Amino acid sequence: MSGEEQKHWTEHLGELRSRILLTLATFIIMLVVGFLFAQPMIHFMKEDLLQGSLEETLQLHIFSPGEALSIYMQFAFVAAVTFTLPIALYQAWAFVRPGLTSREQRATLRYIPSAVLLFIVGLLFGYYWIFPFLLNFMFKLTASLGATETYGMYEFFRFMFRVVFPIAVFFEMPVVILFLTRIRLLNPHLLRKGRRFAYLIMVVLAALVTPPDFVSNILVTIPLILLYEVSIWLSARVYRRIEAEDEERERRWREREKADTEDGW
Repeated sequence: MSGEEQKHWTEHLGELRSRILLTLATFIIMLVVGFLFAQPMIHFMKEDLLQGSLEETLQLHIFSPGEALSIYMQFAFVAAVTFTLPIALYQAWAFVRPGLTSREQRATLRYIPSAVLLFIVGLLFGYYWIFPFLLNFMFKLTASLGATETYGMYEFFRFMFRVVFPIAVFFEMPVVILFLTRIRLLNPHLLRKGRRFAYLIMVVLAALVTPPDFVSNILVTIPLILLYEVSIWLSARVYRRIEAEDEERERRWREREKADTEDGW
């Protein structure tokens, strides 16, 4: 490696380091802010999830002195990830920006708001639809055994985040696939060809990140498959646009070459 190439790589690594440090600093600040505002979030979710008959029959308990701190940290972590996400995505985009054309830069920059929006939609979808359904199902199973629910608050919210947070992350799939399509690392043909393998990965991921029961796995796997199919459709649209741009660029090049040839005569 020549001295110029080594200098080039050193500059890139220095830039990457500074962007990672900025993202980590943002995460730490948001973690502190999330910790300070965790209490109202905890009270809201506790009352919201256990409203009605569940509030009368189910009480959440603390079983050790350190559990309260762990609960606060759970909420602070999710808040920090949510509010750091736009910064992290922008830093990632800014790092790869020099390798993109001006058209690709504008196109990929638009994905950042979409990624943040999809993450929030995933959180809301998991919280308001998947988790309540799963919670009621579990309560009915408990009632069928004639048992009384006694849950620790830490385990209850840990169970909730194990369902909700992965769904929010998985909702980023369309944006990731669109971005990779835009920079020509993926195309709809590859996505269709690898559909069966992708489904298998989704089933495995759903089993790894959700509680160990069949219902949880199904409730997470089905939205994942739907998101993958939507991603293929969106990728096909973007890919057709890329092909049209390439054809237009080639047409202009041929016209310019033809004009240069005629001028030479």
